[in-house]
Amino acid sequence: MKKILAVLLAAVMLFALAACGGSGNEDNEKLGMSESPIAAVELKADYEVPADFKIGFICLHDENSTYDLNFLNAVDKIQEALKLTDEQVIVKVNVPEGNECYVAAKDLVGEGCKIVFANSFGHEDFMIQAAKEFPEVQFCHATGTKAHTEGLDNYHNAFASIYEGRFLAGVAAGLKLNEMIEAGKFTAEEAKMGYVGAYTYAEVISGYTSFYLGAKSVCPTVTMDVQFTGSWYDATEEKNAAEALIAKDCKLISQHADSMGAPGACEAAGIPNVSYNGSTYDSCYETFIVSSAINWAPYYNYIIGQVVKGEKIAADWCGGIAEGSVVLTGINQDVAAEGTFEKLQATVEDLKAGKIKVFDTANFTVGGEAVENYKADVDTDAAFEADTEVVADGFFHESEYRSAPYFDLRIDGITLLNEKF
Repeated sequence: MKKILAVLLAAVMLFALAACGGSGNEDNEKLGMSESPIAAVELKADYEVPADFKIGFICLHDENSTYDLNFLNAVDKIQEALKLTDEQVIVKVNVPEGNECYVAAKDLVGEGCKIVFANSFGHEDFMIQAAKEFPEVQFCHATGTKAHTEGLDNYHNAFASIYEGRFLAGVAAGLKLNEMIEAGKFTAEEAKMGYVGAYTYAEVISGYTSFYLGAKSVCPTVTMDVQFTGSWYDATEEKNAAEALIAKDCKLISQHADSMGAPGACEAAGIPNVSYNGSTYDSCYETFIVSSAINWAPYYNYIIGQVVKGEKIAADWCGGIAEGSVVLTGINQDVAAEGTFEKLQATVEDLKAGKIKVFDTANFTVGGEAVENYKADVDTDAAFEADTEVVADGFFHESEYRSAPYFDLRIDGITLLNEKF
């Protein structure tokens, strides 16, 4: 595992440093990078892992996907922190969202894993199938929605309040737009961003909306176009989507997609880019600004500790900035607007103190109307029927009633150029 990750780290450079809160700062400064504006959170274990303990990981793709690489980097971090041997950590990559996931989970149980973790939305039903068959093993799943309704003691969902990280990245984007406006590159009314999205799922909608609201908080005239690819990982489609947005005069691009397609297109065109799941500085040093990501190591630490101590794992777990689950890379000081680091630090503190609510309903409208109440589809069903009131106290309560996002409002200021499901 560590041999694989050594190659991966060479390819994606700075993310491992950023996810640890800016360790290796001298290297960052040499590369024109700041420390992360979010302080590091140390991994701590109040337990000792037995020698016979094993944990298995199922990933949709491999290290070539920035999404999966993010999980793999976290595996390496928790393995090092807990001093787990390679025999105790078993990773399966390129596992499709089909029966192959059930087979992989069953194989991991057969190899003695006490926990099986899977990382993609479409793995969920097959993880539930395995959980029902092997009640003595704990099955944990990222981005899923059904743990709170399935009622299985050994099946669990997890996510992070990444909408806060995307809001922060949006603030950096808005500051860059302001800098370009002040430099006379375009007018305030022409401040339009582009966003490459995978699907029109709530997870993507929540992400691009929080990014937009972050930008709008500092650049009030900003608008945004969204181009969907219909795939989580397709370098060609992501590149094409970014180029289409650039052709529509978008001044800055971000994405919820997993390849280097969009960042590469931005670098070729000289368009500022805010990436996701890790730094793209090494390949895109003239356009990369910052990246937000989920750090999965705190969740791995939590589930391993609960199993070792014989304690219950929460059906839904959502970590935030305080837990070290929401992280930012260092900022590319050669591209970001002056004062970005300081502004992001201040915004982090306001988010932690509750002074800023990302989905504050005073800051957006839908169809020109304020949003005073809204029922979301929290208890997922085939008809996607709304079932839970999620607006209270002046804001939309994202990821409180289950860990996975359910924000699916289509707010004013954002234009969807196409739709793929």
